Amino acid sequence: MSNDIRIKKGLDIKLKGEAEKTIEKAIVSNFYTLRPEDFHGIIPKLIAKEGTSVKAGETVFYNKDIEEMKFVSPVAGEVVEVERGARRRIMAIKIQAAKTQESIDHGKFNFESAEAEAIKSHLLASGCWSFIKQRPYDVIANPSKSPKDIFISGYATAPLAADLDFTLKGKEAELQAAVTALGKLTEGQVHIAVGKNADSPLAGLSGVTLHKVSGPHPSGNVGTLINKVNPVNKGEVVWTVNAQDLVIIGELLLTGKFNAERIVALVGSSVEKPRYFTTKIGSEVSTMIYDKGVSKGGNDRVISGNVLTGKQIKPDGSLDYYSNVISVIPEGDDYEFFGWNKPIFNKISTSRALTFSWLNPNKKYDLNTNTNGEHRAFVTTGTYEQVFPLDIFPMQILKACMYQDLDEMEALGMYEVAPEDFALTEFVCVSKQPHQKIIREGLDLMLKEIG
Repeated sequence: MSNDIRIKKGLDIKLKGEAEKTIEKAIVSNFYTLRPEDFHGIIPKLIAKEGTSVKAGETVFYNKDIEEMKFVSPVAGEVVEVERGARRRIMAIKIQAAKTQESIDHGKFNFESAEAEAIKSHLLASGCWSFIKQRPYDVIANPSKSPKDIFISGYATAPLAADLDFTLKGKEAELQAAVTALGKLTEGQVHIAVGKNADSPLAGLSGVTLHKVSGPHPSGNVGTLINKVNPVNKGEVVWTVNAQDLVIIGELLLTGKFNAERIVALVGSSVEKPRYFTTKIGSEVSTMIYDKGVSKGGNDRVISGNVLTGKQIKPDGSLDYYSNVISVIPEGDDYEFFGWNKPIFNKISTSRALTFSWLNPNKKYDLNTNTNGEHRAFVTTGTYEQVFPLDIFPMQILKACMYQDLDEMEALGMYEVAPEDFALTEFVCVSKQPHQKIIREGLDLMLKEIG
């Protein structure tokens, strides 16, 4: 039995460069990088210093505020560089992979009979706790607080997102182990969203509440699922887990080993043959983007993640901790003379003023990174509400964050949002305001002042 959720507000951004459903192994990366900035709000305390040899799954650093929260190496090798920024802040830990891979063995875990505290301790010690996030604040979950529910979205609707029905195929045992263990950590339910007509491995899991979702992006966002099923009020906590991360958690419980393997979609109009690769967390993106149809001399932007919420990285950069997509699109550093003053057929817009994308809703576009305008003051247009399906006033909550009114932020529903929920409003914003940055700074202020 499933519950149907139909989303009407939103916008599907159809781009060229969708990945073919074929998987090949990426070239084995020589170096793997962990970046503490991927774990927002964490103050890292380094254990594995330069020259230290580590096994796959061995602790590299831990959280200063919650010392039992460990962050582990994705591979066996040697820590060759600790990059530091201002005030000696740790920016990155670079690990050179060993030719022979060894893993820490935590032993098989009897999660079916284990108590909640034992499961928590096991996930914290093994490094898998980093995959569990919480709302409010969109940070790694505080293990001392119990969530009222756990939410997982197996329906990816972002532009050129990896097809989770495809990448999770054959991983039913790991998925079931993970949701069974996570279900013991809440007195509520484990809610899972899948596409209405999808053939998802998540749909057959037991011990979960299934929701079949339809509608335009952001219907697949976990924030949309939370808002439509059980919104977060003051004093409440919910947890979220990415669907692919369930596989890593499940494999740890079944085998005792932390396997950082991830299936990544290489997508974008600058990729000659978009497809899927098997790689590991923190691997060099050059092992996938070069010699695979992306020109080294091209004027392209490489993004770890999707084009709306991902992080720009250098071509010699690394896959970030939570991404299962690498997007490569043209850099938008050229400007069309009087481009604003003539009919436009090659761009997407929610307005029918000059852009004619509405004439062919199924057309796929070759968009670049150009914002087609400069930063200016907020203009009230009603555009945000057209693409924002949450029962929240987007303009008002953004302004409350900007003038830092904590009471107003609380009243408007700040406890249940994350930056990704405002990616579409940022995309359609005629004022070119950085919505995701504004929301992130607002959440950080609330975390600091309210906790």
